[in-house]
Amino acid sequence: MTHSLKLGLQASAILFGSVVATSCNQADNPGIEYAPQMYESIPYDPLRQVNTNTINPMGINERTPVVGTVARGKENYYSHIPKDSVGTAERKLRNPYAHSKANLEEGKALYVRNCLHCHGEQGDGQGLVGIKFKGVPNYSAGAYKTMNEGHIYHVIQWGRNRMMPHGSQVNPEERWKIAMYVRMLQLGKGPDGMEDYLKASGTMVSDSSQSNDSMTQKPTLEAGADKGSENPGQGDTGRNGTAN
Repeated sequence: MTHSLKLGLQASAILFGSVVATSCNQADNPGIEYAPQMYESIPYDPLRQVNTNTINPMGINERTPVVGTVARGKENYYSHIPKDSVGTAERKLRNPYAHSKANLEEGKALYVRNCLHCHGEQGDGQGLVGIKFKGVPNYSAGAYKTMNEGHIYHVIQWGRNRMMPHGSQVNPEERWKIAMYVRMLQLGKGPDGMEDYLKASGTMVSDSSQSNDSMTQKPTLEAGADKGSENPGQGDTGRNGTAN
């Protein structure tokens, strides 16, 4: 083998080795992309960010929502009554849903899903979590026995003491149905008290029945608990109620 051929092979080996070493040290380098305009949208795509946006704030393609914007499906998630005003909720909020067997059954399913682990099947505070951490109330004892649905709704939404807020987990309709079921547990008969509760509220036991208990009707000239603002972020009479 001639001297020039040996030198050529040695140079090729060194060059190949350097290329391999360099490529191994740049594992995060995607290399050169051919015709990137074929893959990357020239107009701004809110769900795709390639380069810094020089027009929008913070350099991102997505824009912040307009002030007062309410996300789809979230319009009624939070009422106008503050979290420290449970007394106001007791006086002003009324369950807009009928005390029917169907609604109580749904309330039971929601209670089992969201509340049973602390409050227990009977509503006596003897859920698995309640037994361990203590202090979970018994719905059929003391002042808890007379809590109305407005009070219960407000506590579900905002939480109280060691109970965390559940307003982001259950929507207003679900809260009212849970509150309805909790009122039934206040009888101290657990899930078996449904028939007695329906009779006590003046409702016949049937899926199509409607309660005639005045306490379950919507308040007059007060904030409708199931009504959202027509101008989110600004408020209106539907959300703000009366001045009294």
